[in-house]
Amino acid sequence: MTLDSSSLLADVQASYRDNAAYEELASQAMALAFRTACLRLIEMLPQRVVKGQRGEEELELPPLEIYLKMLERVDKWLAANPAGTSGAGARYVDFSGFRG
Repeated sequence: MTLDSSSLLADVQASYRDNAAYEELASQAMALAFRTACLRLIEMLPQRVVKGQRGEEELELPPLEIYLKMLERVDKWLAANPAGTSGAGARYVDFSGFRG
């Protein structure tokens, strides 16, 4: 699923989870989708929600630092694994000396 400006929080969270295995699968496409999901989560999630008139109830959400670290990690992975270097793909064998 491609995220855009109309994506809901549930869509972004699903993309985050669906693409978290980018390293294991050596997938640049998944890494880019994971990076986008990290950026959207940083943007969409509030850091604290206060309930009640005097603020006696608070809900702490996952710290922003978690998503920032995941973003840093995926950026490092992308830098080390540029497009076209996933290791998968065609192998070329020299058959010039082959006798059939």
